[in-house]
Amino acid sequence: MTTEPLPRPLRPRTPLASRILPTRLFYGWYIALGCAAMMMVAGGVGYYGLAVFLEPLQEEHGWSNSAVSGATSMFFLIGGIMGAVVGPYVDRYGPRMFQIVGVVMTGALAMFIGGVSALWQLYLLYALIAVGNGLASAVSINAIMSRWWVRRRAKAMSISATGISLGGVILTPLGAWMVDKGGIALAAPVLGGAVLVVALPMVLWVLVFDPREMGLLPDGDRSVEEAEAAVRASGRRQLSAESQLRPWTRGEAMRTLSFWAILVGFVLVLMAQTGFVIHQIAFLEERLGSRSAAAWTLSTTALGSIIARLIVGQFADAMDKRWLTAGIFAVQGSAVLLVLAIDNSVATFLLILVFGFTIGNVYLMQSLLTSEIFGVVSFGSIFGLILLAAQAGSGLGPLAVGILEDATGSYTSSFVVTAIVTFIAGGVVLLARPVAPHSVEEAREAEAAG
Repeated sequence: MTTEPLPRPLRPRTPLASRILPTRLFYGWYIALGCAAMMMVAGGVGYYGLAVFLEPLQEEHGWSNSAVSGATSMFFLIGGIMGAVVGPYVDRYGPRMFQIVGVVMTGALAMFIGGVSALWQLYLLYALIAVGNGLASAVSINAIMSRWWVRRRAKAMSISATGISLGGVILTPLGAWMVDKGGIALAAPVLGGAVLVVALPMVLWVLVFDPREMGLLPDGDRSVEEAEAAVRASGRRQLSAESQLRPWTRGEAMRTLSFWAILVGFVLVLMAQTGFVIHQIAFLEERLGSRSAAAWTLSTTALGSIIARLIVGQFADAMDKRWLTAGIFAVQGSAVLLVLAIDNSVATFLLILVFGFTIGNVYLMQSLLTSEIFGVVSFGSIFGLILLAAQAGSGLGPLAVGILEDATGSYTSSFVVTAIVTFIAGGVVLLARPVAPHSVEEAREAEAAG
């Protein structure tokens, strides 16, 4: 992608934002900010919002922890399935129509969470919201970012991925406050409305799938020759056209050790991470004295992820992503163990902040490793499979933690297990080595052959 345009031509497009925003700045930065805005509201409802609703749903309806956690787990699993289904179509047709449908589904249906009266209704509603979230967010947004950025991909993605953390910083305390004031019946319509008001304009008027649609090159390069020289100077062969433009079938990718190392490593870490995050408010409410205080720890987690992700984005492009990822996993597991061991309010917030330093970078590294090893032509197809497995892990985590908490009466055993699983994930991801590229000619022939 750094030296040649992608083989399949795309229709020219001039989004409304490009006619209004200053042209001195490469439009790829506006793409990053637009993706961040989408992730903020999608994550505020489809990730952090689920933690806000977890205990209120139990209290309002008398449902068990594991019953509500099961709905949350199903949400992540179905979202992952949708990512795997839509991935190949995003590669071929672009994400625009999928995102429009997904945003409308997510925002409109989230408004009705407060109106459920039976457990099956909650499961059905979460399933439909998950379909919309899967269409609108992870695969589509990361496919866009991977095409707009190559050499500075980590820096740009650190900005776009910060949106989901902003959802935690802004929407989590807002949601918790509204639950305290008027229950889920007040909080859900406001959060759902935020998805429609913020995300839909981004899809319609800001985002563009590929820089070629606007006559641009990735990274803001002015010419193919300039891009080639920059790749040679970086010494990172995996960012060459041969690597980034190589088409992959899913079967080819699945026959590589790198694919399975990324898949298994992130299944394990997201199972552990999401299990902790979704139960974080319920776990810390007694220690800190109120639901609102515990909700602020989730905002602290999100704030930490913003700070650390932006910092890591400044230097990650020059690093071996495997070792950086393993280090992030090690810090995350250690932070969970220390939160369990130290029962002090100030220490709790500090350790939750450290946990937050890692949480956002986990998602960032998942996208970076996939795009760096497998390129951009088939990114949606491959990342969709990895996301499906990772979402299954994310779904299993809250359910497993809820079941263990129901069985033991405390979160201690559950969170010790999540920490151990996180350490194991760090070892697995080190096996994700770069794959030898095709030549540009072979890549073009394979793409032309379908």
